[in-house]
Amino acid sequence: MNKLPVLAQSVPVKASTLDPNTLAKFVDPLPIPPIAKPDRYQPSPADPAVKIPYYHQAMQPFEMKVHRDLKPTRMWGFGSQFPGPTFDVRSGQEILVEWANELPDKHFLPIDHNLGGAGADQPEVRTVVHLHGGKAPPESDGYPEDWIVPGKSALYHYPNQQDPAMLWYHDHAMGINRLNIFAGLMGVYIVRDDAEDALQLPNGKYEIPLVISDRFFTPQGQLFYPVSDKTNAPWVPEVFGDAILVNGKIFPYLDVAPRKYRLRVLNGSNARFYRLSFANGVSFSQIGTDQGLLSAPVSLKALMIAPGERVDVVVDFSGHRGEEIILNNDAFVVMQFRVSSDKVNDASALAAALRPVPKIPESQAVKTRLLSLDQYVNRVAEPVLMLLNGTYWHQPITETPVLNTTEIWTLINPTDDSHPIHLHLVRFQILDRRRFETSSYMSKRELKFTGEPVPPDPSEAGWKDTVRAEPGMATRIIVHFEGYAGRYVWHCHILEHEDNEMMRPYQVVAHA
Repeated sequence: MNKLPVLAQSVPVKASTLDPNTLAKFVDPLPIPPIAKPDRYQPSPADPAVKIPYYHQAMQPFEMKVHRDLKPTRMWGFGSQFPGPTFDVRSGQEILVEWANELPDKHFLPIDHNLGGAGADQPEVRTVVHLHGGKAPPESDGYPEDWIVPGKSALYHYPNQQDPAMLWYHDHAMGINRLNIFAGLMGVYIVRDDAEDALQLPNGKYEIPLVISDRFFTPQGQLFYPVSDKTNAPWVPEVFGDAILVNGKIFPYLDVAPRKYRLRVLNGSNARFYRLSFANGVSFSQIGTDQGLLSAPVSLKALMIAPGERVDVVVDFSGHRGEEIILNNDAFVVMQFRVSSDKVNDASALAAALRPVPKIPESQAVKTRLLSLDQYVNRVAEPVLMLLNGTYWHQPITETPVLNTTEIWTLINPTDDSHPIHLHLVRFQILDRRRFETSSYMSKRELKFTGEPVPPDPSEAGWKDTVRAEPGMATRIIVHFEGYAGRYVWHCHILEHEDNEMMRPYQVVAHA
């Protein structure tokens, strides 16, 4: 194994950051990102006789007020906003997007040049856009090394040949992804179809995207990204900001009518997991996961969502006229819903059956892979490096599934962290999680199970593209590799881990 870099854990940052609890709550309305509009129509790469929507989306520096009482914050965003414009497309309607890097040449957040792909010989500002959850050809997937510098652009083709779901787009540049997303480079991408429309779920102004993220701010209202106390290695293993933003605002409120609303929730944080619930115990129905609708609604009072995951929920406010309902993340206040006392007609529905989610039989798998999630520490037990299967990014590709075949991937996690693992290109189903003896695995690489397999929660029993690999457990997913042959990526979606080698390429090959 290569020599480990000398990296360090984070140090306390409270003394130099804003305490968000000093800010007035619920003084800013929740912003709703605008819908992206095509600039023109161009011939399709698949069929030049067909003209398809063409979008120009620029990544630009800008300032925005994240709270009424703070000065404007310097950020980077798509279309000079955070989150960026929402793409709202139809399943099967292909589009072209030109992602243009119109950012400055210098980064305003601290780069660690020790990290792979982020050396001092590389341009400071590099971007490449990944459509998270998208089934896109490899040249349009946002491979981390396919970055562009300021003044350049890249044209991506999204066929949208997939079921309706809430996807999201974000930067994926090698070694600085955590910084670019922290700066604001993300947005929502929604795919729809006629079958979902026919369900008459809440729509239009009653369908609300909630992009939840956490940040640190200076007392002057500027972004603060923490670094270690080792001046030669500023990387920290996780960033848990104490200011929670929803659609770019701290403690926003949303005026709602006493009726059903559809909330499309994205965890856009670098590392923070959220356990969301309403303060007064209001229940809600989860109707979808990362890759679309569940087979039937699941009634919940709280839900867990990891970085990169999405959940689709319906909340019925009809029994709460005149109330003010707070959405919490455990001890953190997230936002407020203000329910009017008006009488309204609600034509939306919440069907008992949503969409078939046929289970992939394990017998269909042609290969099972055992893949470890590894953490390496220094003498004072500080994490210094994370690897997938003990392998660095630049080493030869070891995962080569065959197009149109099915595999089972067993994610073995002997660490103390829950790692949200994301596979590009594909969707999958969770089979089970099973506890194992970590000491035997760490010392001898022997997988000795100490418990029975635990099936996924009902809220996870749909199509996924990001899975929580829980500590001390082996998590099995079953994946059908369809769409395209080519080079893709799988990685931990804790961005600090991803930037420090917890990411690997994999190759979908056309034939065995």
